[in-house]
Amino acid sequence: MKMTNPAKIRQALKRLGQTSAPPKAEPGVIIPIVNRARCEGKMDCVEVCPHEVFDVTRIKDEDYRALPWLARMKVAAHGMKTAYTPNADKCTACDLCVVACPERAIELVPVRA
Repeated sequence: MKMTNPAKIRQALKRLGQTSAPPKAEPGVIIPIVNRARCEGKMDCVEVCPHEVFDVTRIKDEDYRALPWLARMKVAAHGMKTAYTPNADKCTACDLCVVACPERAIELVPVRA
């Protein structure tokens, strides 16, 4: 179910200095990586992504345990939610998620062959 928020998309485009989010790469070439120590699960990435790459859900136990102590406390304070990228292969590197994330928790990286 697509959950885009037109107002947030406009804000992200304004930060990028654009009026639309043209693809910068073919799907599957670049993927978003979420820094779970920073992510607060606010859903901005979900609301701006035109390709439904993101899902915000309860953090997996193994991901939670892998975080440093202070980051675990932060995640707990924010409802144990974090962003995951179940459809990372659909990412076209438009940068909307990167600029929309208030925690700067998303980085776009090339897929290694």
